[in-house]
Amino acid sequence: QVQLVESGVGLVQAGGSLRLSCAASGSILRIDAMSWYRQAPGKQRELVAGILSNGRPVYVDSVGDRFTISRDNAKNTVYLQMNSLKPEDTAVYYCNADIVMFGSEVPEDYWGQGTQVTVSS
Repeated sequence: QVQLVESGVGLVQAGGSLRLSCAASGSILRIDAMSWYRQAPGKQRELVAGILSNGRPVYVDSVGDRFTISRDNAKNTVYLQMNSLKPEDTAVYYCNADIVMFGSEVPEDYWGQGTQVTVSS
């Protein structure tokens, strides 16, 4: 089995910074894309940023250059550095990964448990 464990629960003031991390563990052969999503109260879950296995990042327009996604392939870990945080960034943040397990050739979709980020004004 595979698990994604997130860390970095935070309460921060507007303008502050926070770093989230998500580590994958289990019988992992390969991790393809890794991503961060978020879901605010009453809203749908949305993609925030993604990063391919070659390190190429993709960001949603609303986070602009405030957020930086990175990954450490040796540690099977993805990070999200969030700067200049705004109250509208308040949400539960989820990591997501496309993982190929040993004995399989097909990537499967895995989710972390979610971590709360609250930005006060």
